[in-house]
Amino acid sequence: MARVAVVGAGPSGLAQLHAFEEARRGGAEVPEVVCFEKQSDWGGLWNYTWRTGLDQYGDPVHGSMYRYLWSNGPKECLEFADYTFDEHFGKPIPSFPPREVLFDYITGRAKKSNVRQNIQFDTAVRWISFDPVRDTFEVTVESRPTGSTRTEEFDNVIVATGHFSSPNVPEYPGFATFPGRVLHAHDFRDAQEFAGKDLLVIGSSYSAEDIALQSKKYGARSVTICYRNAPMGFGWPEGISEVPKLDRLEGRTAHFVDGTTRDVDAIVLCTGYRHWFPFIEDNLRLRTDNVLYPSDLYKGVVWTANPKLMYLGMQDQYYTFNMFDAQAWFARDVVLGRIPLPARGEMERDIASWRERQDTLGGPADDIDFQTDYVRDLLEDVDYAAFDLDLVREHFNTWEHHKEESITGYRDKSFSSPCTGTTGPVHHTPWWDEPDDSLGAFLRTDA
Repeated sequence: MARVAVVGAGPSGLAQLHAFEEARRGGAEVPEVVCFEKQSDWGGLWNYTWRTGLDQYGDPVHGSMYRYLWSNGPKECLEFADYTFDEHFGKPIPSFPPREVLFDYITGRAKKSNVRQNIQFDTAVRWISFDPVRDTFEVTVESRPTGSTRTEEFDNVIVATGHFSSPNVPEYPGFATFPGRVLHAHDFRDAQEFAGKDLLVIGSSYSAEDIALQSKKYGARSVTICYRNAPMGFGWPEGISEVPKLDRLEGRTAHFVDGTTRDVDAIVLCTGYRHWFPFIEDNLRLRTDNVLYPSDLYKGVVWTANPKLMYLGMQDQYYTFNMFDAQAWFARDVVLGRIPLPARGEMERDIASWRERQDTLGGPADDIDFQTDYVRDLLEDVDYAAFDLDLVREHFNTWEHHKEESITGYRDKSFSSPCTGTTGPVHHTPWWDEPDDSLGAFLRTDA
């Protein structure tokens, strides 16, 4: 029997396991699928840990999740078409859930399809290579509790590790002598750490936006956000401000390129992540910045130099869970022979056409249209459950306007499901005033 290795049991890996299980339940003959997960539980990024730096086995901590994280986009834009929020929770729920609610939803579908049996936890992939003579991959894994290693043979490998684990950490003059704490967003865990303090956030994307808001919400005295190219420009609440790029630090005084200064107690680097796959041999290793359409991946999935290797979730993301599903269904059908792949040259021309369009994009609205068309392109070739993709695109654009109207209030809005048509109720407490991010508090119906 053919064998497929899936690396990672986060949202992308679970989507891949689910896709194969759906094919099996539909009567298809599917290969043996083995998923290797470095952590002790599934959920990937959504599997919260208090740990930073190294984990209990001495590996770099995979997760970048922090307490009090709420979805920063409508849940309706990421809903599984074949397992809706209404089905999971038994009722409509508000449109912007916290982490624990989304973790419960992701793992709920995985439990329903019984894919845990395919996952080997606490098992780290240490090396992947390809043997052209045998036309198979050799995957070396380590059982982290025992330290023992073994090498197994697979016909296909699907890399689903995500790309929010290896932080990009810049250096600025004065960091070495700064008397406070300097940390990357990867190691941010609890906004209450900065209560009563003056915080500097370096960056101008989603992490910077949310960590600045979280820190102020939970008691920071002030938050200064410094940007490299352009400010985010939201109507920040009192106590949050934006300034141009950091030039240097002198003691605890931050000097910015416009000549202004701020005294700060701590610095959070919201400077992004690297696509980093040191466990894959060089000629199989994806190298890309965080873009909507990486090079070398046909349909954003298939490694053109060796189509038996695939990557999931490697794009910059507006779409998430439902895009991962579309990719997983596509990858599955390539493995099952349902989707024949063109010659390498044709695949590369297809990639080039997408990347040429990518170069013309002028902002979030263009980006959303681009990724909507990408997901639509994937869905045309697979039997994934139908949902209203155009409504999702409309929701994304509406969400962008809501953020411009109120950066602290956009999470209080409601959206309709592209799968069921039901509209999420208004949450009982405005997000800015809600300190409790637990599942129980979110789902309760009393004010």
